[in-house]
Amino acid sequence: MGASLRALRALVLLAGFYLLGLVLLALLAGVDLGAYTAGLRGLGLLKLIAVTGVLAIPIVRGMLMLRTPKEDPVPGVPVGPEQEPVLWQTVREIAEQVGTRAPDEIVLVADVNAAVSEEPRLLGLLPGPRRLYLGLPLMTGLDEMQLRAVLAHEMGHYANFDTRLGALIARGHAQLTRTVAHFHERAAAKVAKERARQEKQAEKRIAKGKKAHDVDTRFDGATHRAMAKVYTAYGRFYMRATLSSARRQELSADLASVKVAGRDAAASALRELNALGRAHKFYMDAYATLGLNVHLLPRPGQVFGGLGSLLDARSAELDEMRRELPTEPADPYDSHPPLAERVALIEALPDDARGHADARPSLALLSNPEAAQTALEQAVLTPQALALKRVDWPDLVHESMTVYADRGAQDVRDAFAAEGARPADDSGRGPDLMTVLDAIDADPALRWRIADRYPKSEEAAAATGRTAREFARPVVRRLLGRLVTVELTARATARWELSWSDPATLRYPSEEFEEQLKSALEAAAADQCDTEPLRKLVLAP
Repeated sequence: MGASLRALRALVLLAGFYLLGLVLLALLAGVDLGAYTAGLRGLGLLKLIAVTGVLAIPIVRGMLMLRTPKEDPVPGVPVGPEQEPVLWQTVREIAEQVGTRAPDEIVLVADVNAAVSEEPRLLGLLPGPRRLYLGLPLMTGLDEMQLRAVLAHEMGHYANFDTRLGALIARGHAQLTRTVAHFHERAAAKVAKERARQEKQAEKRIAKGKKAHDVDTRFDGATHRAMAKVYTAYGRFYMRATLSSARRQELSADLASVKVAGRDAAASALRELNALGRAHKFYMDAYATLGLNVHLLPRPGQVFGGLGSLLDARSAELDEMRRELPTEPADPYDSHPPLAERVALIEALPDDARGHADARPSLALLSNPEAAQTALEQAVLTPQALALKRVDWPDLVHESMTVYADRGAQDVRDAFAAEGARPADDSGRGPDLMTVLDAIDADPALRWRIADRYPKSEEAAAATGRTAREFARPVVRRLLGRLVTVELTARATARWELSWSDPATLRYPSEEFEEQLKSALEAAAADQCDTEPLRKLVLAP
């Protein structure tokens, strides 16, 4: 479908919103007129007019919404040609190859994404300022040819007038959303008012010694909710009508990627996006923000810069993600076709003999990637986050995991305290390892009572005697092991070690120490309890 037909359809859909509003207003006026014709007069007619008038207000407000509300600005770092000459030259070259006007602004953002926007005038009939949002995490994971493919896709949206026609679609969507929201707000207000009235009546009845009636607001606000359903139904039709066109636009923009970067580079870029998006989420959760709850962040520039280390260390996992592409859209109204479909269409194109040779990392297009990553932190992190202590990655992992391990052992300390073990001090943390071992020496059966406090299988719950102790023994070793971890890190005998390919691990002084620790824990959990090996290994000065 050409741009002219797409523009016409967008205008028709937008006009449909106004037509729906006029029809509903006419129906409301018809209700008033019909009631008057039927002889309704006085207070009854005034009440009816008040109800229909209240229903008409959200309709009229939605129709009079002359401008699409501006979205909140995307936090990022705007960069000009004087700051990033190579990046700008690359973007302009790609725009020329695609046959469109280059963006007026480039903003580096914190997402695994690239996107374009335009602020057209007169409902998209006249062009406006263009902006390219380019994610630094995206650049971290792509090579230059893959990035060229992604940028060509975005320039393809400009060339196909997608960003200008998007203004029409966005306006209709915003007006529908606003109108539905108004009806729901008014319905909620009526329900709240009626609930308050009924609750007040109930209080009066209770004060008189009578039984209060149940609060029932099922029918309050029903008219407003019904009106909201009418607009919601049109909204679903509106979204479905624009969805197929939006997905065709994505496929058309993919062809621009192939034209600029070649078939193989375009396909590999989409495969990389699938892996990179999941890897970035994991990185932010497990690494970059690991220390937030203990008031730590990695060194400046490393909140986003550390992603590269993770990608290098987990290549095998990423390869699997590159192969396993989603075959369904992210949601029913996602404007992007499934990645598997897009890649299949690209790879089915004739071989253009350009291949996808090794290319330099796309971060090489930036004058100073480290400085850009540091500047991005300043732009997107909150003032509270920026004020946190900054440490190197190894220290971040060790200090964070030390605190988390200590917090994770609190339930063990609480369990022993509940069974009578005295606290080690007045800090409120409960008994430490030495106090726990003293309590076990005084009452070896304490171990089984502690283990009994923790969840167990049906088989373990039904066991008695020696069999029950066999089920409890691993629990005792695990609980004492958590207290041992706290003690070893506090004494600097063991240290949490950073790994980009695996979870953080606790490193002991030697392999021999680790074997001795296993034996000591087994001795402490044996029928003939012996805590001395654990004391000598862990608590000795």
